[in-house]
Amino acid sequence: MPQRRSQGDGGIHWDASKKRYIAVVYLGPPVGNAKRPRLTASATTKTEAKEKLKEKLKQAQDRAALAAKDYTVKEAVNDWFDFGLHKRHPRTVKNLRSLANKHVIPHAIGTQRLQELSADEVDEWLGEKAKSLSTDTLRRLHSILRRSITRAQAREKVHRNVVMLCEIPNGVGGRPSKSLTVGQAQALLEAAAASPLHAYIVVSIQTGARTEELRALTWANLDLDGRPNAEPPVPPSIRVWRSVREGGDTKTFKSRRTLELAVRCVDALKAHRERQDVRRQAAGSRWQHHDLVFATEIGTELDAANVRRAFRKVVREAGLDPTKWTPRELRHSFVSLLSSKGVRIEDISRLVGHASTTVTEKVYRHELRPVLTEGATKMDEIFPSQGDGEANEKP
Repeated sequence: MPQRRSQGDGGIHWDASKKRYIAVVYLGPPVGNAKRPRLTASATTKTEAKEKLKEKLKQAQDRAALAAKDYTVKEAVNDWFDFGLHKRHPRTVKNLRSLANKHVIPHAIGTQRLQELSADEVDEWLGEKAKSLSTDTLRRLHSILRRSITRAQAREKVHRNVVMLCEIPNGVGGRPSKSLTVGQAQALLEAAAASPLHAYIVVSIQTGARTEELRALTWANLDLDGRPNAEPPVPPSIRVWRSVREGGDTKTFKSRRTLELAVRCVDALKAHRERQDVRRQAAGSRWQHHDLVFATEIGTELDAANVRRAFRKVVREAGLDPTKWTPRELRHSFVSLLSSKGVRIEDISRLVGHASTTVTEKVYRHELRPVLTEGATKMDEIFPSQGDGEANEKP
């Protein structure tokens, strides 16, 4: 059985309609709906076709060498973004493109000819970026450059990928997450009362739901009445089953959870539903029905940046520094407040949807107290429902 030619070595086949052997060398992948660029030749005998195939391969190599001579890192990166990320979520592509436009393309390394790029230059570039960027950001920049050159290498624009020889240095330390004290949390909740983000902040701090989970929350996944007359009684609850991640899945399997809602959460969500009904009527035909609990003025999904901007205003009204607090720290505060009330780490881990207590200890270790002894009951003790006083406090 004849040995199959390696990819890139071209091929020979018999064309019955022309009654000739056809030698083909492909020059790259198809662009858009067009056929793959190629060089072809025909011959009456297979031996002659083999000779012509060698000629075409030499032509292809000469063309590739000439094209690659002035091919820059910037061109390789842009080519990867244009053709190498079709299966990635648009949000992921946007974030990676932003990093490349800021840290790769305008840098001296972006104008360097790819054939002349050295490992030393990559090391120097990464070292310079390490002075101001986190290790995680450096890892993503390294990945962008490595994968861009890998694609160029597969298309014979460069002979080797020097980025593979470079290690990722340690970057600057990221801003450590922290948690609100009871007093700070209470001030934040009071400041949020007049904000469109009021219910969002209340639910976030009293359930520990992630921001991507709350932005995907639908009214269908809320039960604000429960069944108090059932046996046993069924409390109001929130089903944290979705997120804004690709496919709508939560971060992990255990992140899918159903949580009892504290009384203050129920009150805030009912008031939020009434305000949303008013906005829906005002929007009229512009309203898009996605059943989202937290949505824009026309019913569409909130962007993370929208949430951050609105959150900073509330933080400022609460007398806190808006540059030092982010929405994700409401989740950290949930863990801290429960821990301070003696909730066991195993229960906290289940409430926040961690795969194990190890994750809880590793990520939230600064919020866990030495004495650890379920969620909505303790939250009602910390934040009594407004206007109900002690009558609504649970024993």
